[in-house]
Amino acid sequence: MRVLRQIHARMLTQWMPIASFSFGLCKIIGFCALSPHGDINYVRRLFSQIRSPNIFSWNSMIRGYSQSQTPSKEPVILFRKMVKRGYRNPNTYTMAFVLKGCSIVSVMEEGRQVHATVLKSGFGSSPFVETALVNLYAKCEDIMLARKVFDEITDKNLVAWSIMISGYAKIGLVNEALSLFRDMQRAGVVPDEITMVSVISACAASGALDTGRWVHAYIKKQLIETDLGLKTLWVEPNHVTFIGVLSACAHSGLVSEGRRYRSRMLEFGIIPSMQLYGCMVDLLCRASLVEDAYTFVQTMPIQPNPVIWRTSLVGCKRNKILDIGEIVAQRVLELEPHNAENYILLLNLYASHSEWEMMSQVRKEMKDRGIKAVPGCSSIELDGLVHEFVMGDWSHPEANEIREILRDISKRVHAVGHRDMSKRVHAVRHEPGISDVLHNMVDEEKENALCEHSERLAIAYGLLKTKEPTVIRIVKI
Repeated sequence: MRVLRQIHARMLTQWMPIASFSFGLCKIIGFCALSPHGDINYVRRLFSQIRSPNIFSWNSMIRGYSQSQTPSKEPVILFRKMVKRGYRNPNTYTMAFVLKGCSIVSVMEEGRQVHATVLKSGFGSSPFVETALVNLYAKCEDIMLARKVFDEITDKNLVAWSIMISGYAKIGLVNEALSLFRDMQRAGVVPDEITMVSVISACAASGALDTGRWVHAYIKKQLIETDLGLKTLWVEPNHVTFIGVLSACAHSGLVSEGRRYRSRMLEFGIIPSMQLYGCMVDLLCRASLVEDAYTFVQTMPIQPNPVIWRTSLVGCKRNKILDIGEIVAQRVLELEPHNAENYILLLNLYASHSEWEMMSQVRKEMKDRGIKAVPGCSSIELDGLVHEFVMGDWSHPEANEIREILRDISKRVHAVGHRDMSKRVHAVRHEPGISDVLHNMVDEEKENALCEHSERLAIAYGLLKTKEPTVIRIVKI
């Protein structure tokens, strides 16, 4: 940037033809806005001094802000200024860059407005723009609209397929993600590592182990066929690598190893992202080091997002730490006052301490804000299909058979002298017990309520549809 500033100063102090001067400014704007060594604030000041920026300069500015380390609505603001000034020659790149900016900060309404402009300007048939639209709606979780745009693309490229599969996986529509992956194969499009990450994520989120094994075999086969020298290739680790490693440590309870890998990450010069900070908080909370996690969050050099605070709240709930939990809940509710999950976690925390009066206050706040709790959901994979069960939902076609299985389980459990299911401890995931039922009821009423928990419904269905020694795997969604 120091050399670039000197070049800019030279241009200002020496006479040159207007065409040459304009060309030079465009190049400076392009470098400052798009290069990792550029300076977006410097170029913004420079851009504001140009009376009539050309399309290259507009696109560079919009794209520069859309790939900034600090996401904002600036790409949309710039586009609006461009339209307001009466600039009538935006191109497909302009539209795609603005749509990318909208998708990063998930501004659905602004994205729809840009979509309308796309249709009016005749750029709707551009693959570049169509893919950006699919990405926008998938990121904003309007999956039906994303699929509508996707289906309208006549020549679907790899990026479009990957975005659509990722969109399904992100919101838990596992069967749809896997079905689309099969359609992609039938269409003759060869997936890359980004596509496979989405497919594996879908399998992991749903506990679809058998399908995951098939995907693993497919990946190995593709690697052998496409890159025989892969085993000898040294891959420099990046932040994605360490997210995977730290997540594995968190799920395995390997705290010291996780801390060591975090130090290695810093040695590699990798600047921790919000996701990496979240992995560390999850690692500490799963190991019941909630106080350490809280201290870690407080000393983060960047502002913690709602996910990190919510992870801390989950840790407080699991370990029944009320004092820190109330502080953490206040932080997460300030950031996400309309997310029902945050209130449910706080209710669970109060329930574990029998704080019925505090629970009433939380329920009143939910009612005043018009917030309704989303029922718990669990899934089970059988014969390559993922079946989902929602708490208290008896609309399943085999509901009567599931009830009979649950009654049989209850009788057997009581026959061997077990009543308080809250004393059961699961090594990986917290399993609901009578202390988690969010009402001031007697234990027998609570046990009846627990029979409708989504995990119990999924387990009963697994027992109904399989024979021993088949392993039953339930995933809480």
